[in-house]
Amino acid sequence: MTLTPTRQQSLSVRYPERTVTRASRAFRCSPFKLPLFVAMRSNSIPLSAIAGQNGLERNYTQRPLKEWVAESNLVWLIQVGLLRREVDGQGITDSFRLTPLGRQLVEKGESCDVGLPAPTLGERLTNTLNRWFRLPV
Repeated sequence: MTLTPTRQQSLSVRYPERTVTRASRAFRCSPFKLPLFVAMRSNSIPLSAIAGQNGLERNYTQRPLKEWVAESNLVWLIQVGLLRREVDGQGITDSFRLTPLGRQLVEKGESCDVGLPAPTLGERLTNTLNRWFRLPV
């Protein structure tokens, strides 16, 4: 991994292309909208704010998600390196935050005038297979 300066003059990690491609694909295939990830950049967001009608009202999701569906999708985004669970003094919580890789992808998504491109059918299939088999690629 190579360190390169970013716009804010801080250091960010440069990730392998395969890692970024897989994370970007998972990001775009998820049922979550960009405002959720923008909010996660500065705050930890609890699962209760994402699941159900709350997620829809906050413009975090495309449709109301059952709690277990939302958590399953968030865990997949943890596995591809976009998110991490928040930890407090008593252990892991039900809140989520962006990782440095997640921050980079959110910045890229915000810089696009049209937002994130929709995933192709092939990308959706690849993401589903990777998620189902938990492949490292």
